[in-house]
Amino acid sequence: METQVQQTTNIDEKLSREKEINDWLPVSASRNANWWYSAFHNVTAMVGAGVLSLPYAMSELGWGPGVILLTMSWIITFYTLWQMVEMHEMVLGKRFDRYHELGQHVFGEKLGLYIVVPQQLVVAVGLNIVYMVTGGKSLQKVHELLCRGDRIRTNPKDIRLTFFIMIFGSVHFLLSHHLPNLNSVSGVSLAAAIMSISYSVIAWAASANKGIAHDVDYGFRSKTTAGIVFGFFDGLGNIAFAYCGHNVVMEIQATIPSTPEKPSKRPMIKGVIVAYIIVALCYFPVALIGYWVFGNSVDDNILMSLQKPKWLVAMANIFVVIHVIGSYQVYAMTVFDMIETVMTKKMNFKPTKILRFIVRNVYVALTVLIAITFPFFGGLLGFFGGFAFAPTTYFLPCIMWLAIYKPKRYSLSWWSNYFCIVFGMLLTVLAPIGGLRSIIINCKEYKFFS
Repeated sequence: METQVQQTTNIDEKLSREKEINDWLPVSASRNANWWYSAFHNVTAMVGAGVLSLPYAMSELGWGPGVILLTMSWIITFYTLWQMVEMHEMVLGKRFDRYHELGQHVFGEKLGLYIVVPQQLVVAVGLNIVYMVTGGKSLQKVHELLCRGDRIRTNPKDIRLTFFIMIFGSVHFLLSHHLPNLNSVSGVSLAAAIMSISYSVIAWAASANKGIAHDVDYGFRSKTTAGIVFGFFDGLGNIAFAYCGHNVVMEIQATIPSTPEKPSKRPMIKGVIVAYIIVALCYFPVALIGYWVFGNSVDDNILMSLQKPKWLVAMANIFVVIHVIGSYQVYAMTVFDMIETVMTKKMNFKPTKILRFIVRNVYVALTVLIAITFPFFGGLLGFFGGFAFAPTTYFLPCIMWLAIYKPKRYSLSWWSNYFCIVFGMLLTVLAPIGGLRSIIINCKEYKFFS
């Protein structure tokens, strides 16, 4: 009898500790979001550094392949995102609050972790590094436009990019500590979503206002066969990078309340539809008008190609800084959640503010260090876009869908999912090659920490 009582007590204590930890972790701490939270979180997660590189991607792909791949990616990623929303609560009475929990349900407890977690981490950490570079470059551009004036011609290296990245990174030491969970980021995320729409409009409107240059060239950027092929691969990675919001979709849906009568997928899919309409309105004008105006001379960040009107371009870059602050926090939350889960559940650390302070500051410091070591915007987008973003966005949801729902062979669902899997795998294999080559070429000419 005493043994049974002791066992019951131990179980109660274990469940109590489990609840305490879940109420403390960033993803599961709060579930009071609405459909519009889903909308602006998804816009923040997706419309980021990637949209600024789309004209550059077009210059590597050309008009025909560029438009086709941009459109196909929009359709495919919307389809796979819908699948993930549907799978969030496919088991009655259970919610898959995290991407890897869905992976564990499909592939098994251990294999699911090994398949999903490394890819999720590469996506989130890769994005955070790119956002550090983006934030630093945008701050540097604002400084060049507003503070240096004509001195840019005589003294082009007034302040190093390294310092601007460090300035941008310093904001996250503060925010990471004072924003404990994903719902607490909602205000920053809303501001980021508004900024992303604003600078996208400025990017294409300012480009259109500038007009086509008299010597514009729509041919491939490289004049060698190898350069054209590798550039094409890099362009694929840039397209894949632009559609990367799937990495946090399960976590975003986890913040929405759910009951059998009103499952979370209803408000979530409503928000996703709104977000994807906004994505289309941002991506296509920036990509097509930016390439139309600058041709193959466009920078890997369209805002870097624009110089006038100064105040408008400076404003757009300030908007970029505000946006990537929010995007960094949204993606960092998934990393914080993983690390803090391991620290509290596996290593038995107490869920305290001190633990959170140490974990998050170390992570921010590491992303700052890597960003100032490899500040190659275009190459990083191409490499990360193919290496990890394509699997988690283009084909992993399809593999899970086929494993769970087993659609009838040769049905529309069967063909759709296998098409997405083949397309996504090609991106995964080819895109990192182009991105890695771009990084290597930049490394030859770059002086580290300069």
